Amino acid sequence: MLAAAIVDPKDLALLRGALRTLLLPGQAELHFKKETPARRRLIMARLCAEGARVRIYRRTCGKHSEVARQECLAALTRDLLDSGAVRLVLDTREDRDINDVHTIRTALGKLPKESQMTYEHMVSTQERLLWIADAVAWSYGAGGDWLRRAQRVIADVVDLDDWS
Repeated sequence: MLAAAIVDPKDLALLRGALRTLLLPGQAELHFKKETPARRRLIMARLCAEGARVRIYRRTCGKHSEVARQECLAALTRDLLDSGAVRLVLDTREDRDINDVHTIRTALGKLPKESQMTYEHMVSTQERLLWIADAVAWSYGAGGDWLRRAQRVIADVVDLDDWS
């Protein structure tokens, strides 16, 4: 599963600020897996109130999770190009970032500069907006009440298994 927070450039500062206010003293980032259930509820409520939007890409992977991730990333990149997006920021996976770069370059085609879309990998402590996708992906995967709480934030679920 790959989750992508879709943010209009005019809303970047507002969302970053809202996320910053959710940090506890000494906390450098929000990482949903590490938060208490009460904090998760608070964070998800704030994401809903701020109008955050996340698109989820799913692909069955079995033993080949990297292949599935790259298929999800290729679909996301194509969708971003179609929508006229100008920037894609991915949470770094360090030595595996090269796989993402290859997939994005392939999706951008032979004339990537004409797309006007830039992309980069960042550590999640450097880009608060990455926390949105993390929270929604965790909630989606947990299912039940967590999925119900995230439903208002989930703009779309793209199931790549349906494309096969």
